[in-house]
Amino acid sequence: MSDTPWGSTATPNSRPASTMSAKSKHSTRKPLPEDEDTEQTPLLVRDERTDGDDDDDDTIERPTRSQAAWSLLGCLRRDNEERKTRWPSLVALLILCLLVILIMVVGFFAPATVEQYAKEAVVFEPTGLSFQSLTPEGVSVRVQGDFSMDASRVDTRSVRNFGRFGTWLARSVQSGETKVQVVLPDYSSDVVGSAIIPPLKVDIRNGHTTHVDFVADLQPGSFHSVRDMANDWMHGRLSKLKVQGKAQVPLKSGIFPLGTTSIKELFVFGGNAIPSVPAYEIEGLKVHEKILPDARKGVEALVSLSVGNHFPLDLTVPALGFGILVANCEPEDPFIMVADAITDPIVISPYSDVLVNVTGVVRQIPEELMENCPGKKKSPLDLLINDYIHGEDPKVYVRGSDSPDVNTPRWITDLMSEITVPVPFPGELPQNLLKNFSLSDVHFRLPSVSADPGTPEAQPRIDAKVKALVGLPEQMNLSINVDKVRADADIFYHGKKLGYLDLNKWQPANATRLHGKNETGLLVQSEVKNAPLFITDEDQFTKVVQALLMGKESLVLSIKAEVDVEMVTGLGSFKIQKIPAKGVVPVKPIGSGSGGGFSHLSPQIGNLSIVETTPSSIHMTAHVNITNPTKYSADVPYADIFILTNGTVMGHVTARDLLIGPGNNTNILVEAVWDPLGMSGAEGKAVGRELLSQWLSGWNTTLELKTHNATIPALPSLGYALSPMGVKLATPKLGGDDGPHFIRGAMMHLLSSTAIFTLASPLSTTTLYVTHLNATALYHENPVGRIEYDLPFAVPPGLSETPRLPVDWSLGSVGYEAVRKALGGQLKLNASADVGLKIGRWQEGVWFVGHGLGASVRL
Repeated sequence: MSDTPWGSTATPNSRPASTMSAKSKHSTRKPLPEDEDTEQTPLLVRDERTDGDDDDDDTIERPTRSQAAWSLLGCLRRDNEERKTRWPSLVALLILCLLVILIMVVGFFAPATVEQYAKEAVVFEPTGLSFQSLTPEGVSVRVQGDFSMDASRVDTRSVRNFGRFGTWLARSVQSGETKVQVVLPDYSSDVVGSAIIPPLKVDIRNGHTTHVDFVADLQPGSFHSVRDMANDWMHGRLSKLKVQGKAQVPLKSGIFPLGTTSIKELFVFGGNAIPSVPAYEIEGLKVHEKILPDARKGVEALVSLSVGNHFPLDLTVPALGFGILVANCEPEDPFIMVADAITDPIVISPYSDVLVNVTGVVRQIPEELMENCPGKKKSPLDLLINDYIHGEDPKVYVRGSDSPDVNTPRWITDLMSEITVPVPFPGELPQNLLKNFSLSDVHFRLPSVSADPGTPEAQPRIDAKVKALVGLPEQMNLSINVDKVRADADIFYHGKKLGYLDLNKWQPANATRLHGKNETGLLVQSEVKNAPLFITDEDQFTKVVQALLMGKESLVLSIKAEVDVEMVTGLGSFKIQKIPAKGVVPVKPIGSGSGGGFSHLSPQIGNLSIVETTPSSIHMTAHVNITNPTKYSADVPYADIFILTNGTVMGHVTARDLLIGPGNNTNILVEAVWDPLGMSGAEGKAVGRELLSQWLSGWNTTLELKTHNATIPALPSLGYALSPMGVKLATPKLGGDDGPHFIRGAMMHLLSSTAIFTLASPLSTTTLYVTHLNATALYHENPVGRIEYDLPFAVPPGLSETPRLPVDWSLGSVGYEAVRKALGGQLKLNASADVGLKIGRWQEGVWFVGHGLGASVRL
């Protein structure tokens, strides 16, 4: 017999199943105490007419094989006690006497042997179980199967031979109409169901098969025990099940009535004998909005399920109604009703998967579903979604309710309403939930100089437009809008976290449904305002900045976020928290062209003005033009950058309240401090003097701008990250492009032995003073004359002339003769000089070398 709840093939150490309860190789029988001294009779025994007589095929189904054996003995004994004297022929009387002797032997001397034979020889093979009809009181069930006795299954030879002989004498056993009651003793003493079994007859001779085919009326009883047992089963707490059957069975064998026997049998099921919840698969799903009868909007879901059926069931289940519930905050809290559902009539065929079509309607979102649980920041809806998106297989609960079919018997809805079935559904969001994630119109806000490092005020902040394309299943046709969003977003580079973006404040958002070929889904857009960016790994941040400035290929930042969403649907507004989102933000590097670093900034300096001086430093202002090659903008409240030459710090540049936008940014006011001695000591002073000398001599000189740890005082990591990338800055030409030298020309007077020089001041608003001058004029490396002058004179902005400076001519020299010959004209001279300069309180001595100076010669 197949291993199903409807019966099992008997073996030498097993019992046949009855219609009263399921039986398998794991079930055991425990006789009740009142059965110990009672003669046992079969509960149900089965018979099939095989000789072509006109009697109806009847079957008696019994709970145990031992009862079948005792039925046979009881039949023979009572035949002996109750038979009346008849006057047939002498032959009939002789046969009857022989039968009396055999009955005495079988009935009084070998009951244990017959019982053992019955236990081991009985075989029952079920062939069908179908539901004929539903009635207001219960259901009519048609049971089909094959009953036989197989002596070869009996191991002991003496038992096998004696059993075959005894059953050959009895031939068959028949029961009258019987009512069987079923109790679950571990739950209560209430009757959970009963069955009316019609009269049945089975052939008990070895090798004879009786086909059982009868209709039984099943009636439900108390639902409380069934409910408690079903809940234990569905929650995995049912490791063992006890089922007790009770019946009053009228029996006879042939023409001999055996009276009515009281039967009480206990079955214990465990292990595989208790079936698991049938597996199911979702074959189809469609979700759309629905206009409800009260003109409100609801959501309707059409679901098709395929449920496995491994039993010989054959019935049609009428349309049924269900309530769909979800768990509350705590396990002991009552479930929350969220939807109602109805099924189409369900056709069940033996051993065939069952297709179930369900229509569910959500009419509104219950308030208790969205209210935060006591002492928590999450609602029952948040808890449900959190389980789903983290792959923990959350459960919804299905409970029976009123059937939509008025012809459905009331007892069905009463039974279903007592049972709540947990239905797990696979968790984890689909892979294509977030198809695209991008940031545009990004604006950075750097912290102010007063912010302490490591504090929230010291973090850079971001304004941006966020776009996310959410992939929705094609089956979901709902009008959904996203009203607000907030999130905590972790930012990764090459798989390592460098920081996180704090978006814990609600940001306005909107959603648009896309139905294009290239993009389909829900496009969610939001504007982020003043969101802090926390840097947690400075080394990783340094790598990002360097890749941004020095790299030639776009770098990709990964973003992992937990998003809270306030949604607006036809059911109203509600919030969903902690939705995981992933995306990438490609960033085009600034240094993608030749040069890398800050070369694309192309800084230009103009309008240099002296503001303040000290004996060793000059405080200046200037206007700077730069080009921002990115699409990003930034607010910079404060930034400080070192000025270097040949790796030695000469001073620093400070900018305040900068607003840098994409493209050209002009007339940016900056402050600069020239202080080689203060920044780099005596070495710095020497390097600074050399640089000034080269600059005044018209040489091509450059300065380098570099960040440092205090560039952004609140963000030392940013200055450190930028420090390897310096900006080369060409020093401005003296006097613009009109001439390369501090000394532009000279007028020499031979008779007075004096010279007047034209000077180009490097300053546009401040007067420069020459404190002393020691110069030599040369003609093709031949001395012309020498000037030593120790009286200070002013050099105002622009071009100016010096006082008449005394010249000590090199009389008789080739150079002097060349000057004399050029009287009334011009010649080109070279010059070298040591010059003392003074601006305010600042003083410095420099050298000057000039070539090709135009000198006019007069008397």
